[in-house]
Amino acid sequence: MNTTQYLAEIIKELNRSVDLISNDEAEKLVNGILESKKIFVAGAGRSGFMAKSFAMRMMHMGIDAYVIGETVTPNFEKDDILIIGSGSGETKGLVSMAEKAKNIGGTLAAVTIFPESTIGQLADITIKLPGSPKDQSESDFKTIQPMGSLFEQTLLLFYDAVILRFMEKKGLDTNKMYGRHANLE
Repeated sequence: MNTTQYLAEIIKELNRSVDLISNDEAEKLVNGILESKKIFVAGAGRSGFMAKSFAMRMMHMGIDAYVIGETVTPNFEKDDILIIGSGSGETKGLVSMAEKAKNIGGTLAAVTIFPESTIGQLADITIKLPGSPKDQSESDFKTIQPMGSLFEQTLLLFYDAVILRFMEKKGLDTNKMYGRHANLE
């Protein structure tokens, strides 16, 4: 296959993924964001990049959103929500964050392939995304892509869909959001 044929296959995989995501679970996440004072996001590796892009869009909407581990991240408190994107739901550093968030009394949301994982079990809100773990030998879900690529791509698009739903609920449009875009670059 050539590059554009691979791209077409990736898009087919993403299209198949949409039907495997629960709208009810997604709506719980949107409502969890609406009900929280501050929103924190976390993920490791490429999932962490997707979390950062999600926090950026929330900032554009005027939401107090933060990335765990950044130097300007404030304290997590009981009226806050932590959203963890983790394919496996078992990444040790993320499990530790999830446990701390629960001990503080905040809300925990997990976006994962495995709701039965440690993070999934700790979570108040769990959204199951399709995908294959990095080690695909144990997976029933087949993808042409390496490692966790399909999960990570679906995670980014899912986060963007959550943004659109939030915009709808709050009556926001892209022009209002653009006013919060960085202007010193």
